[in-house]
Amino acid sequence: MQIIYDILKELGIPYIEHHHPAVFTCEEADEYYKNIPGGHSKNLFLRNRKGHRHYLVVVQAHKTVDLKALAHTLNESKLGFASPERMKKYLGVTPGSVTPLGLINDVNHEVIVLIDQDLWNFDRLHYHPLVNTSTLELSRDDFKKFLDSRGNEVRFMKL
Repeated sequence: MQIIYDILKELGIPYIEHHHPAVFTCEEADEYYKNIPGGHSKNLFLRNRKGHRHYLVVVQAHKTVDLKALAHTLNESKLGFASPERMKKYLGVTPGSVTPLGLINDVNHEVIVLIDQDLWNFDRLHYHPLVNTSTLELSRDDFKKFLDSRGNEVRFMKL
């Protein structure tokens, strides 16, 4: 986990850390985030039918994502949730801790990141630092700087 803090420091990205008990759902997180302004997300780690493409969907916390429609948009026959083993392999996280900050573990830049355009309208964004017992608050510009440093394909979409 320390590696994410080291990378943010290396990139000159300031953050505010919010500690809280482990949260596994957006509803649980609401209890701790209700007084923290900014864009809160739900992060879905998906794979295509053949399992050779992986997508990290970063969407506003209480939005519903239509996986069939998204698959159609991406020209995939089907999308499904990736297994915990795939989460660990590509993002270095376990269920409940999926975060775009996990891209530090995708050394081959295989994960395609899909960011909800509505979430991107917030000036402040919040993500787990590889564990679900705290949340890092970053400016949108600094989060973009982090994404640019990773080398993954990033698409902004209306989800």
